[in-house]
Amino acid sequence: MSSVHFLRLCLCAFAWNAASAGTATLISSPDPGWPQFRGPRRDGVSDEKHLLPAWPAEGPRQLWTAKGAGRGFSSTIIGGGRLYVTGDFGEEARILAYSLEGQPLWSVRNGDAWLNQYQGARASVTFSAGRLYHQNAHGRLVCLEAATGRELWSADLLKRFGGENITWGLSECLLVDDRAVYSTAGGRDALVVAFDKVTGALLWQSAPTPSGKDAAVTETASYVAPILVQFAGRRLLIGCGTHTLYCADADTGKLQWTRPRPTTYGVLAMSPVLVGDGVFMAAPHGSPGQLYRLVAPSRPGDPVGVAEGWTHSIDTCQGGVVHVADRLYGSTYAGRGGWVALNARTGATLHETKEFAKGSTLFADGRLYTLAEDGWMLLLEPTDSKFEVRGRFRLPGTSERTRDAWAHPVIHDGRLYLRYHDTLVCYAVRAPAS
Repeated sequence: MSSVHFLRLCLCAFAWNAASAGTATLISSPDPGWPQFRGPRRDGVSDEKHLLPAWPAEGPRQLWTAKGAGRGFSSTIIGGGRLYVTGDFGEEARILAYSLEGQPLWSVRNGDAWLNQYQGARASVTFSAGRLYHQNAHGRLVCLEAATGRELWSADLLKRFGGENITWGLSECLLVDDRAVYSTAGGRDALVVAFDKVTGALLWQSAPTPSGKDAAVTETASYVAPILVQFAGRRLLIGCGTHTLYCADADTGKLQWTRPRPTTYGVLAMSPVLVGDGVFMAAPHGSPGQLYRLVAPSRPGDPVGVAEGWTHSIDTCQGGVVHVADRLYGSTYAGRGGWVALNARTGATLHETKEFAKGSTLFADGRLYTLAEDGWMLLLEPTDSKFEVRGRFRLPGTSERTRDAWAHPVIHDGRLYLRYHDTLVCYAVRAPAS
């Protein structure tokens, strides 16, 4: 063996060992703004600073209100200097574009509305490189030109991959990277699929996965928006089927591992949360919330492994959990729930409260922006012992009977964007310059 060849082998081995020992990181969207569900990294954490440390009694200053967004639970998305949202109008599911001042720009149909229980649009759009991607409640995936709403290509996921719809309608907010758009098709022919983001050509489809103990029944889709993680030299797509947490190689579709997550009603709805070298997942009416540690493969061709870590009784549903420093913050589900802070290293409860209804949250500039499902918008500062209330107001359009304010808050350029069905509202939350 020549000395040059030996050196190359050594360098390859060193590179493999370095990648294997690396920590896990979220792969961020390169598009500025709030281009996808839960933000650039899909973690519900905003990088904005210099926001108001507290709100006046009536809440922050309202900049504008826009009606006409239709019925829906999807969150607003901001990309290319515009705001996008989805809504149901009668029998139609529609995607709508607005200026950042709330002026309507265009509206196009993406198939049929969800007319069963909890009517309204489910998934948010994803903005990527001047295009929009959306999957409606019946599995119609579409790519649009963001400037005009012109349809560029589409795919019928359930028909194409032998899938069946789930109880409350497909709700996955599509993940898009520089090459592909990914979807948990959940059918007889595939669990996860990837399409070329420009042409719509199928790039790969993963193997179907048995659902639970019955090998003859394949796993269907869930309500979860997956995350994209860099770990051990791999790009990993981590998401859920109806009863399963999965990890797939984003470049090949090869499943790395699956873990059962059974629930009474087949509801997995919380996006997985990256915590160090692990992934945290929780759901109502099922197993405890659990941390799953990623294990680097010992050889280049081996799959990424998984080891089970700590558990906690937190049972977050669609509201999401955020990870900041060594803390996890999220809401519980039973009895309309409350809010809890966990030690991210051990899973120990640090503090909790039943003062606020369960809901959705994002973290920005040291505080939690929390929209409770009863329509109360809260500014919470988490301390070592409690959630300090720094402001609250009732979202327009909600009342004492409201129990479905489920859209996630969005922060962009010093503004807070909220949605309750037909109504979009924008608030100024940047602190005045000193």
